[in-house]
Amino acid sequence: MADENRFVHAAGLRWHVVTCGQGAGTMLLLHGTGASAHSMAPLMRLLGGRWRLVAPDLPGHGDTSRPTPQQLTLPGMAAAVGALLQELDCKPDVIVGHSAGAAIAVQMVLAGLARPSVVVSINGAFLPYGGRAAALLSPLARLLYAQTWISRLFARRAADPAVVRRLIEGTGSHLDAAGVAAYQALMVRPGHAEAALGMMAHWDLSGLARDLRRFPVPLWLMIGLRDRAVRPAQAREVAARCPQALLLPLPGLGHLAHEESPEAVARLLEALPVPAV
Repeated sequence: MADENRFVHAAGLRWHVVTCGQGAGTMLLLHGTGASAHSMAPLMRLLGGRWRLVAPDLPGHGDTSRPTPQQLTLPGMAAAVGALLQELDCKPDVIVGHSAGAAIAVQMVLAGLARPSVVVSINGAFLPYGGRAAALLSPLARLLYAQTWISRLFARRAADPAVVRRLIEGTGSHLDAAGVAAYQALMVRPGHAEAALGMMAHWDLSGLARDLRRFPVPLWLMIGLRDRAVRPAQAREVAARCPQALLLPLPGLGHLAHEESPEAVARLLEALPVPAV
């Protein structure tokens, strides 16, 4: 079934949104930092027979326009996605989020911006970096974000496929040539690189980590056991904080588990009940 690509105006942004599927229920898919809706395409091809699927490019990513600094914060991005859902008249029954996309999904539920029956996290990034890194990484990211030449330099470096492949493999995942090329097409765009760096510069997960204990719906935590970007131990810590959490290990897969093996992720999602018409 063919994907429908459309552009929608909401929260002062021009969003690129991919939709497909014929199912009775609606599933919202949120990609992670530095990706776009393209990263959800392999999974969407497997789920479209059971769900109506909606996958936007997050602010500044892919073909969605550049956000304000406030829209790069976790609450700001959650509010922007919430405004998009209102414009689309979309009330997702399930939200699937990868990495930072999972944090956005949880923040949306906590803020009353969405009321799904379940949130599914694929290697979700919910907790702040610990130790010395916490004191260094965010200020460093803010400093780099302020230097526009950094994004242009990164984009030039990404013109080399070997650089992109090394970045991907550094997360514990292995993608085929087409998968690497799709990320390369994003990374050579300075605006996309700027948005990814901007998220890291403005992200503060301390409040989210504190509020996990009051998360009101089931939280499925899919864990790529070879993930080197968000270590599997983090998911176990999240489960200890969130009474609604369920751990679902994905052996042999890394941070981009849904792209490495969309079949493995789809098999777990098949347990989700589709709402009746």
